[in-house]
Amino acid sequence: MSGRKRESANVRYAYRAKGMIKRNATTKVNSTRKLKKALKKAWKEINLETLIKTVDDFPKRLEACIAANGGYFE
Repeated sequence: MSGRKRESANVRYAYRAKGMIKRNATTKVNSTRKLKKALKKAWKEINLETLIKTVDDFPKRLEACIAANGGYFE
């Protein structure tokens, strides 16, 4: 896989993990306790492969953020 395609795939994994948590934890909650419960449930539903790829990609994403002076990057 070329560097650009690999980078694009890694970005997808990061957004997939974030999206899974957001989608599963944005039910209407009316207490901190319910929000914590929803977040924990959403976290448990992320598959291990997605989580590993997201974590492994983090240093590259951090470097890209620094290179962009905190601006937009992919």
